[in-house]
This record gives sequence, C-alpha cells and structure tokens, in this order.
Amino acid sequence: MGKVSIGLRGWRFDEDAVFDADGRIRPLGNMDADTRERIVRLSAMMGDPCDACYLRYGDEDIERCNPAQAIYGEPLGEVLLCDDHEADFVYWFQEVGGHEFAGEREIQTRFHEWFANGGRSPEGFELEHVEEDPDGVPEAPDPDDELPGLEEEIEEMDDDELDALDVDLSDLDLD
Repeated sequence: MGKVSIGLRGWRFDEDAVFDADGRIRPLGNMDADTRERIVRLSAMMGDPCDACYLRYGDEDIERCNPAQAIYGEPLGEVLLCDDHEADFVYWFQEVGGHEFAGEREIQTRFHEWFANGGRSPEGFELEHVEEDPDGVPEAPDPDDELPGLEEEIEEMDDDELDALDVDLSDLDLD
C-alpha cells in the first residue's frame, strides 16, 4: 500500500499503518507514536478554518474564513490552509526561509507572523499538486466527518489507557 493524505492534504500516512482491511482506523495503541499523534491532531483540526483567513477576519467575521484543505507543520504547531492561501505558505516555506523551521512547532508562529505582516506569494506563484495513481488511493473520509472508528475508540478508553497514549486530546470534543 502507499502513502495517503487523510481529510486534509499535507500530512501523509502509510495506509496500512492507519487503516484496517475494512477501511476503519486501526486501534491507536497499535500505531507508532508519531502516526498516533498526527491522527489525533488531524481529527481535531478537520473542519477548522484556514489560519490565514482567520488572521485576516478573526472571530468577529469568522464566517468569511474558508475551511482548511491542507495541513503543514508539526502537531501542536500545525498550519491549516485553504486552497487560496496554500500558495502563500509554500512560497514562504520555499522562498522566504520558512524551511528553517521544518520539523519545528515554531513553524506555525513564524508563518503567522509573516502573513500578519503582509507577507503573500507573488502574483503568478502557483502550486502543482501531483497525484500518482489517484484511482488506486482509497476514498479519504470527508473533512466534515470524523475519522471512522477513532472517536468511538477514544471514548471507550479509560484514563490510564489515554495517558499511556501520550497524546494531547484537549482539542477533541468528546461529549
């Protein structure tokens, strides 16, 4: 099996490490720590607004924010972007020095600072998304839906099991 993005473009996962044969999320305890952390963070971020839109409009005008379509960076320091602002991030990362923060949670803060200070990609800067064998990739869950099986698994765990996962679950709505 190959690498897949789930819900949002950006973070890539080994399909076999995340999904079982029925297309449901594997038990979190069976995932390596990095994959587990990213899956839990991803489930908390799907449906959130684009960071760049939010920096422009804030809570006062949040309905103007586009929903995030891509995620970059590290868990707890991720950057969420809509299709309109993904080019700004990629330009900042490739051309303005953002690559210095690759692998660091600080990437979020640095991009936000650059964007809030008027940083934008130049006119004509475009992204090219390459898809290899798009028909061979399983259908990813809709970003507006939860990841299949994840919420149920977390709700069934007791506090000791959740602590053993060593993942920040504070962003999840587990009511």
